[in-house]
Amino acid sequence: MYAFIAGLGTTELLIILAVLVLLFGASKLPELARGSGRALRIFKAETKGLGDDDDTKTTEQRELELRELQARQAESDRIAREHREHRGDTTA
Repeated sequence: MYAFIAGLGTTELLIILAVLVLLFGASKLPELARGSGRALRIFKAETKGLGDDDDTKTTEQRELELRELQARQAESDRIAREHREHRGDTTA
């Protein structure tokens, strides 16, 4: 009937809760829970980001990234060329 968390029964959970209240005080527990929740969300987001490594990328994704990189390089080259022409510098 009662949910068991990590093999702990109701009595053990109540003892742990009582110790937490004694250590931190009842007013600090909501703040502690909020901070723990934030840390858990950050941890979850970071571990999810680890799965997005190059190992999991498809061939199409790699080709798209390569085309985007080439387009950015071409744009950079064009801007540099226009800047040199504006200065009157014809050396590459």
